[in-house]
Amino acid sequence: MKIYNLEMEYIKDFDNWNIKKKTLNDALSKAPYFKEREIWWLSIGVNIGFEEDGKHEDFLRPVLIMKKFNKNMFLGIPLSTKIKMNPYYIVITAQGKTISAMISQLRVFSSKRLVVRLGKLEAQYYIKIQHEVQRFFVIPLSPRRKSRA
Repeated sequence: MKIYNLEMEYIKDFDNWNIKKKTLNDALSKAPYFKEREIWWLSIGVNIGFEEDGKHEDFLRPVLIMKKFNKNMFLGIPLSTKIKMNPYYIVITAQGKTISAMISQLRVFSSKRLVVRLGKLEAQYYIKIQHEVQRFFVIPLSPRRKSRA
């Protein structure tokens, strides 16, 4: 649910997210089994600044599981239906829909945030995203300076 003030500015709903976050954290049930390449609805919440938020009362967003570290944590990429001509939005097709993988929003998630499995991304698109993520994280080295001595 989006909340606006009198000037029609979007106000993030941190209070309700905090309640939901406590519920997720305290859940006693085992986290669901998940695999790399799967797309899940995740309760990613309300985040600071321009970090990607979830939507509606459960603060959900589809997320692609890129790397499973263990049964409790994974590296995921939030997905969006917005298509942008931007090197950090990788356009793919999933379940017959054109979507974007927002590689600039890549981060570690707890498996406690997993809500519903949506499906599995086709291998060709997963490989495309892997290559773009690798390219994204190449950090150029500065040339060595000669000493003044």
